[in-house]
Amino acid sequence: MMKNNTREFQITAPGGSIYAKAWTPEGSYSQVPVILLHDSLGSVDLWRGFPEILAEKLNRQVIAYDRLGFGKSDARHEPPSLRFIEEEGEVYFPWVKSGLSIKKYVLFGHSVGGGMACNIAARDKDCQGVVTAASQAFVEDLTRQGIIKVQKGFEKPGQMERLKKWHGKKALWVLRAWTDTWLSPDFADWSLEDCMKKVFCPVLAIHGDKDEYGSRAFPEFIAGKAAGPSQMPILKDCGHMPHLEKTDEVIGAINEFLKQHGI
Repeated sequence: MMKNNTREFQITAPGGSIYAKAWTPEGSYSQVPVILLHDSLGSVDLWRGFPEILAEKLNRQVIAYDRLGFGKSDARHEPPSLRFIEEEGEVYFPWVKSGLSIKKYVLFGHSVGGGMACNIAARDKDCQGVVTAASQAFVEDLTRQGIIKVQKGFEKPGQMERLKKWHGKKALWVLRAWTDTWLSPDFADWSLEDCMKKVFCPVLAIHGDKDEYGSRAFPEFIAGKAAGPSQMPILKDCGHMPHLEKTDEVIGAINEFLKQHGI
């Protein structure tokens, strides 16, 4: 089995320090890295073993980072703006890219991280490809109902402690940044409509047929409105965590996607 070397980074950005971790295969690897963007409650550590396996199977560097306010990155004290998805590409990702001395790259975004990946690709021609997994393209009723269900679940004893394991004292901010924003009436009209018109790199929109936060209308929107080539594999018996539920299928689809487009 090929080994990966791991390295941790602290990247200076507006508002604080951003934590990142890289998995780099031993030996030669000349391909562009894959950068992971986590979901609304996620962090570098919550990718579990996926980054290491991905780096090994693709024989390329994989990098994950905690957005400001999450995981091992510095805390944020104000709620995110309603443009937080766009702002990740406008404000924060350029600092991550610079701090890691990266030029060309591929993005893999899970859930809201996929919307952020699309916005980054729309702004930066160095992005060679986008993979979204279980990503929202607009605000669907299924999305809101799923969030309300989880919100109620966090009222039960012990649930916040589970979130604190990954985010420490930032856990309540992380939860409210998700629930308060997505359930806000002012956020109801958000979509990737304008963004996708500017995404010219290849797009792979992965979605599970049993995703509890969104229907196949999401990958259809992302793939259908992308300005460049796109594909939308629907994984059977798969929920909102395709990279953990169907790891081999997801990595196989990514590998084929990258080969097909010579990335």
